[in-house]
Amino acid sequence: MIRSLCMAWNVFKLCKGLRVIGSLMIFAVLAIVGLTYYSLVILNYGPKLLKGGKGLAVALPILIIFHLLLVMILWCYFVTVFTDPGSVPEHWRPALEEEGLEAHSGPLSEAPTLNGATTSSDAASVNGSVQSQNVRYCRRCSHYKPPRTHHCSVCGRCVLKMDHHCVWVATCVGALNYKFFLLFLLYTFLGTLLSTLSLLPPFIDYFKDIGQHSNSAINLAMTFLAFVLNVAFVLSLLGFIILHASLVFSNTTTIEAHEKKTSVRWRYDMGVRQNFEQVFGASKLFWVIPAYSQRDVQNMPVLQGFNYPVRPAFEEQYF
Repeated sequence: MIRSLCMAWNVFKLCKGLRVIGSLMIFAVLAIVGLTYYSLVILNYGPKLLKGGKGLAVALPILIIFHLLLVMILWCYFVTVFTDPGSVPEHWRPALEEEGLEAHSGPLSEAPTLNGATTSSDAASVNGSVQSQNVRYCRRCSHYKPPRTHHCSVCGRCVLKMDHHCVWVATCVGALNYKFFLLFLLYTFLGTLLSTLSLLPPFIDYFKDIGQHSNSAINLAMTFLAFVLNVAFVLSLLGFIILHASLVFSNTTTIEAHEKKTSVRWRYDMGVRQNFEQVFGASKLFWVIPAYSQRDVQNMPVLQGFNYPVRPAFEEQYF
């Protein structure tokens, strides 16, 4: 009974509300960053830096590393927010069957077939390898979908290599911004870990000497809130990083991890190195920044979200 009610209630009917929440979450992220900055820099380590002495040796490296991570966090965050995750061109057609599909604009059930099959397949040459996949059609968008593309009910469109819709960045995470999202997770984890460790001594000191500080109540409240929030983010982000690391190294998205059949082999798993480069590119200098080299953009079509190499001699699996 309960299960039936849960299945009947579709949370994505509230898509417009989720879009509004996503926009508000941008301000929430900035508010958390501001609170952490005020607590760590203004209240605690900034004064130690100005006083000099023994506190300088501790405060200086903490503040330098914190500001470097803060720059990377904000850079990665806004690049993720303002980068389109990738959408399907209006007149996109599978390459091999372009002629057969050109005159057909109906749903998949009415799509032309090859060799008497109920579903058709196409092939595209990618870096010397040939991939094949089922022709997929989105009834909501009324167009064919490239491999690994999924429809997002929140955004109201199909997203290339969609991983998930993230409320925190107010957009989908897909082919064109997945790397930026992962870097945002990584730098945010490092920043919150540094903030947690740095705020722990002041947090403990305020409890010890709370009666000796005239403004300790305000300082304690700010430090306490910042410390608790950073601890929560450290723990949650650690889980997300472990999850997405496993997805990257197996060349799987979050959606695919739930949809694909349990199998030892995965058609897009080309090995750890190639799987990693399909997300971060081949230029090592660009692995740590939210950008791709011009060489990667030109030489790696996979970064555009349309064509993906598959394992050699892989038997077609349907899921």
